[in-house]
Amino acid sequence: MKTGIIIPCYNEAKRLNVKAFIAFIKSHNHYHLCFVNDGSKDHTLAVLENIKKQVTTRVSIIDVKKNAGKAAAVRSGARYLFNKQDINYIGFIDADLSTDFNDFKKLVNRLHNNNELSLVYGSRGKGEGHIERNLFRNIFSKMVKFIVFLILRLPIEDTQCGAKVFRRYSIPVAYNSAFLTRWLFDVEIFLRLKKHFGSERIMSKLYEQPLERWVHAEDSKLGIKDALQIPYKLLSIWFSYTVVQSLHFNTNEGRIIALDKAETIYSKTAA
Repeated sequence: MKTGIIIPCYNEAKRLNVKAFIAFIKSHNHYHLCFVNDGSKDHTLAVLENIKKQVTTRVSIIDVKKNAGKAAAVRSGARYLFNKQDINYIGFIDADLSTDFNDFKKLVNRLHNNNELSLVYGSRGKGEGHIERNLFRNIFSKMVKFIVFLILRLPIEDTQCGAKVFRRYSIPVAYNSAFLTRWLFDVEIFLRLKKHFGSERIMSKLYEQPLERWVHAEDSKLGIKDALQIPYKLLSIWFSYTVVQSLHFNTNEGRIIALDKAETIYSKTAA
């Protein structure tokens, strides 16, 4: 079983641990690294090309010319890897390796050993692992988690952890259409899977795996301005996936009923 890992990159030239990526892919034949250069303005692309030169067969680079955000970058990588028929599991991690390869491999093993699961994702709030996060992000994350719970209505501890791995058949469900937001696409993924599997089955298809180690990088791309927009963005997600889709469904259902009635009337008239 081969696993594809998407690594979205935006201005990561100074942060990429080149040795770690090369060492991992050279020692793990059943993995494929897919770097997505998301319109970087520094030398990220040159760094990625250097990695690929050393391991040409199991490293891919998608070069997006204009920055589109993490959501679009991960989606591009997922759709690319889905077209590789030899890849069974597709996941993503952050370029700074805030979640390391050891933890990611445990996510893959969990998915591999349980055929009922469609998605295994890391959790920074469960277990007793080594988790480093500054005070502001800790408080803010709890507020966001509460809002997310109100939207999803699912017992998920950590939707935003940047380490997730999907079984192949889940990719069209999770990534078929573009996301509404650049950073909160994880919430959209859970909503899409919930709609696909249904409220009663969804939690049997997911597994939240506690991480042993996770470290927040101080020069994270998500700044204060972006953080302050999160509540509004979450509200827009809720409105689109709950209100708008519900209205669309009811409208279509009404059309179907109207067509059924028209067909019945036509049948009686014809008779």
